[in-house]
Parts: sequence; structure tokens; C-alpha cells
Amino acid sequence: MKYIIKVSIVIFLFTTMSCGKSVQAEVNEAAVIDKDIRIANVTFIELGSVNCIPCKMMQPVMEQVETDFGEQVEVIFHDVWTEAGEPYGLEYKIKAIPTQIFLDKEGNEYYRHVGFFPQEELYKILEQGLEQDL
Repeated sequence: MKYIIKVSIVIFLFTTMSCGKSVQAEVNEAAVIDKDIRIANVTFIELGSVNCIPCKMMQPVMEQVETDFGEQVEVIFHDVWTEAGEPYGLEYKIKAIPTQIFLDKEGNEYYRHVGFFPQEELYKILEQGLEQDL
């Protein structure tokens, strides 16, 4: 129960802060998905930590996705081992990190993967999501 209260307080403080935001809070706040104003056809959410080895291995893959797919794919990273990122781990009910979640244009999850995700396999999932939009 104390954990739920703590998470609720963090979420409340996070959403009501208007001044003095940390860089991590600004990144996570900007990454909130609004289904009504989405531009990307696919959203690729990486839930992990900057201190996790498999998560660190995913960083160049996420950068390459941004380069290769441009505005078609929105890449979002949440460090779930921080106060700002922890609520996203709870929201998506992750069991291990890294976890990759793929959302279609309407914001519906169409694929989930846990662990390091090789670029070739990840691209197949992204292309599957992009084909759904055609």
C-alpha cells in the first residue's frame, strides 16, 4: 500500500511540475503518448535502465532505428530504475528489462519483447507495424 501511495505522489509531482524540471523529467514528459496527436506510424518504447548491460546494448539499435525510419517510428526510452521512469514500468507491467513495446498508429500494443532485441529481428516487427498502416 505504501508503494502505491509513493508511486501516486511521484506521478502527481511529475505531472504538476512547471519549473525546475530535470532533464530526465523533460524527456519522459515529452515522451507521453497522446493518441490524438501522434505523428509516427509506429511507436517503439524501450523500458530499461542506463545501468543495465543488455539495455546499454540496445542504445545503438534505438539510434539506428531513429536514423533509418525517421518520422515513421517514434523511439521512446524510459529508465525504469529512476523515479521519473518507474511509473512507466508499472503502466506497461514489465517483468524484466529491457522490454520493448511496439504501438500502432492508434496507440495499441501490437508486439512486446523482453531482453536484447537484435536489430534485424526488431526491424521485421517495425515493418510489420508500418504495413498495418497502409
